[in-house]
Amino acid sequence: MTLPVAVSVPGSAEARLLAGWEPLRRELVVVRRCPDVADLLAAAGAGLVRAVVVGADLPGCDSETVEAFRRWGVALLVLLPEGAGGEAAERRWRAVGALRFAGEDRPAADLAREVALAVEAVRAEDGGDGDPRGGAAEPAPGPLGPAVPGRTVAVWGPHGSTGRTTVAVNLAAELALADQAVLLLDADTRGAAVGQVLGLLDEAPGLLAALRSAADGRLDVAALRRHAAAVAPGLAVLTGSGDPARWSEVRPAAFRRVLEVGAAGHDWTVVDLPGGTDDLPDGFDGGRGRDAVTAATLEAAEVVIVTGTADPVGLQRFLRTWQRMPELAPDALVLPVVTRVRASAVGGSAARRTTSALHRLGGVEAPVLLPEDEAADTALLAGRTLAEVAPRSGLRRAVRRLAEHLEAVVDLPEDTADLSADPGFDRLLARR
Repeated sequence: MTLPVAVSVPGSAEARLLAGWEPLRRELVVVRRCPDVADLLAAAGAGLVRAVVVGADLPGCDSETVEAFRRWGVALLVLLPEGAGGEAAERRWRAVGALRFAGEDRPAADLAREVALAVEAVRAEDGGDGDPRGGAAEPAPGPLGPAVPGRTVAVWGPHGSTGRTTVAVNLAAELALADQAVLLLDADTRGAAVGQVLGLLDEAPGLLAALRSAADGRLDVAALRRHAAAVAPGLAVLTGSGDPARWSEVRPAAFRRVLEVGAAGHDWTVVDLPGGTDDLPDGFDGGRGRDAVTAATLEAAEVVIVTGTADPVGLQRFLRTWQRMPELAPDALVLPVVTRVRASAVGGSAARRTTSALHRLGGVEAPVLLPEDEAADTALLAGRTLAEVAPRSGLRRAVRRLAEHLEAVVDLPEDTADLSADPGFDRLLARR
């Protein structure tokens, strides 16, 4: 079978390559000579080619480009120069997810065989069905060093679930107080607020800077730490953008790389996500829906904290979201957390009523209950954590118990990770 190929090799190397492949037209045919990455993506996205061959110095190729080829089932072969320049180029390309390489000076027949091997590898990834538009294998991460990966915690909930940022910020702070290295990542693309909650004056979003480094293959643990703000011993923060119009800058392939590097350099990575899932990616949007970052985080996280608000509307929204968790995060430990528990919204014995309603209506076992507490306002006004401004408050003690519970159960099998497994964990966390 003749393989249709697109090439984009700057300089005279492309002419030599095409001349060498001319006698091999029964095996391989160049259907598109592309001047830039945009033209390569157009050819691959239209299903015109089974492979693309690029020069190592082709500008504009980043992790999103490589992921797009993989998502479409199009093989990528990178031609490398000889010597140290080729080694450096290979490291950069591997960091953005490329897997197949060959020396640009090799005979044309050898390069044709490398293209065929790359296509066959993609077929194997896709299950051998030969569909050039199928498959969505993840890009291979670049080297992160020998560090044992840490754990990723997603804090998420339905629209209107108040307290996600409060939970994320203070959970991260409590884990740091327990002598853990923690990265707090603000991925709320609808209105990031972690920087404001912590009183950070620098409005430059550290997350966007880290994403740019990740897209270019330059993000490692040291670079990530340079982009993050150190707010307390053991606690670093990647602030997000407060401008919802910049959501498209948070590109999912680069974001996954940030999560990988964060896990390599920290014991815990706590991610504050936007509420809801209105725009999850599908097979027709290139994986770039507004909630693609939420989907990527839920997929990567070992723990997903699902928040809901303790009032009739908030609990109903929570239950609808809770029913979707086996679909959205099938491999994660999922913990229910209900915020602002108060008698004025649910009636007397608020903790008991909330727990009973969630169990009766949704089968939710042992939800973590966080009380309505003025300490949250005090901390927000001061731009500090609960541990700093209200260490004896009921809300702070509740979040601390949540952090202790996470440390106790996160490495256990999911079927043992019940709140009752920790004898020191109070089911009625709303009590002062």
